Amino acid sequence: MIVADTSALVSLASIDRLDLLLAEFDVHTTETVVSELQETADYADSHGRAAQAVLDRKDDLTVNAVGEPIETGRIDAGEGSGAVLARERDAAFLITDDLRALPELQAVTEARIAISPIVLRALVKRDVLDVEDALADVERLAAERDWLGAPIYRRARELFEE
Repeated sequence: MIVADTSALVSLASIDRLDLLLAEFDVHTTETVVSELQETADYADSHGRAAQAVLDRKDDLTVNAVGEPIETGRIDAGEGSGAVLARERDAAFLITDDLRALPELQAVTEARIAISPIVLRALVKRDVLDVEDALADVERLAAERDWLGAPIYRRARELFEE
């Protein structure tokens, strides 16, 4: 089971990998994340279109109600609700693209906290995607999400060097 937050779902939808994610993994999210997706979908930009693509596939996600989300200076309500869900459901992974929140999220759940490109690496390991396509997706993701030169871009590239 994978728990995905808003940023991860928007990232994967922005590079047209949402269908593969949902086909290959048991993906869970929270009502809080769905609300954030609805807010993001109101924007007339690539992020808004990606959020709408996730909402259009909402029936293929398992949306969970959770208690009070964990919120700190670095963990927002969407990520915090995902952490609560991951803890409650003993999820293997919590996927988020907020690097600043990663250390604090890891401290509040046993789930492995990872960025969305780990899904691309997993798809390569499952022979669903070849490594060249996955690396091209990382480049598209970096362009779509303004990651070029950012620490998250370097971390995404490193996933394919392991």
